[in-house]
Amino acid sequence: MAHLPYFLASFTWNYGLGMTWLVVPLYAASKGLSGAELGILFSLPSVAQLAINLVGGAYVDRVGGKRIMLASSVLLAAGAAAMPFAWDFWSLFGAQMILVLARATFWPANWSIAAELPGARGVQAGRLNAVSSAGQILGNGSCGFVLALGGFNLTFGVLSALAFAALVLGLGTPQGPRRDTGGKGLFDNYKALIRMPVLLYGALCAYLSALPFSLSMSFYPLLLQFLGFGEEASGVLLALRAVGGIGAGLIVARFVHTGPGSPWPVIAGAFVAAGVGLQPLVSHWGAVGAFMFALGAGSGLMTIYFQVTMAEIVKPEMRGSAMALGGVGWGVSHLTTPLIMGFLADRYGLVSGFYVLGALSLVVVGLVAVLRNWAFARTTLANPA
Repeated sequence: MAHLPYFLASFTWNYGLGMTWLVVPLYAASKGLSGAELGILFSLPSVAQLAINLVGGAYVDRVGGKRIMLASSVLLAAGAAAMPFAWDFWSLFGAQMILVLARATFWPANWSIAAELPGARGVQAGRLNAVSSAGQILGNGSCGFVLALGGFNLTFGVLSALAFAALVLGLGTPQGPRRDTGGKGLFDNYKALIRMPVLLYGALCAYLSALPFSLSMSFYPLLLQFLGFGEEASGVLLALRAVGGIGAGLIVARFVHTGPGSPWPVIAGAFVAAGVGLQPLVSHWGAVGAFMFALGAGSGLMTIYFQVTMAEIVKPEMRGSAMALGGVGWGVSHLTTPLIMGFLADRYGLVSGFYVLGALSLVVVGLVAVLRNWAFARTTLANPA
């Protein structure tokens, strides 16, 4: 119960995040942006996300995850409040940049807090991902109805209120102790971590786990619109991806383990690749929902595997930096996926873009399978709680 405010804050923040995945692409499209402009809008700010992610991870090790998580809530509220005043590409770009900074600071802090909770790390990571997915479900599912009832301005107002609520709830999160830095510089932890192959492997796993998020924030709403689904149905179908994440977090998380012999990253990656590449082949709501569920399950399992691996290979005082460094894969996904999809959609069509991206995802799954032994060579798992 002492950690209930933390889980409630994570739930509320992710409720707002789920709303952005539907409202921001549709709002940008309503302003007449082309496919290439949409791709740039959702990709270019991710360059800043890569840098802010690393800075945020370093500060998590210095000041604790709670303070960084609270700052992320403030940024989410500010980005949502700025959106209704955006009228062209550059003003949309500025508001989107604020939302990207909120995501970049939230995840390293949130994962670091979860890694310090008492109990088995796989179970706690599963609970966190289940709570996060539940928030995303309600955000996705309700956003379409809020849009239909009140339009874009009301929807962004609700999003700002949710971010403020996450800030208030986050104040009740227990503050972890400040770490003894021993006089080290802010980025000294990265000098040691960057030499560990398993960190690069973790970034590759994070890339796969983030791929559904990247698409949900950019081109999945447009694909559902192309398949003939309205705003309300699109919100519900996108929410099924998060339902799959809940199932992975509550049912399978306790069985997820790390190490070179673990099959979980390959299993999870295969679900992600299939969910992306095969989605345009179906148009019935039941089949579309099934693929969304599989996509969410794969993404959730890969996220849990990534969190457990990062938590167990480093000392507690380096955990924020490790989470951020491995999480660079998230930033790379947010940077490259919309750009690739925007180019493919303009040149070959939206459906063909999903086919190609699914094939590329399968190649990444193959790399994950091949590189496991190399990644864990000379790596000793620490703190195997």
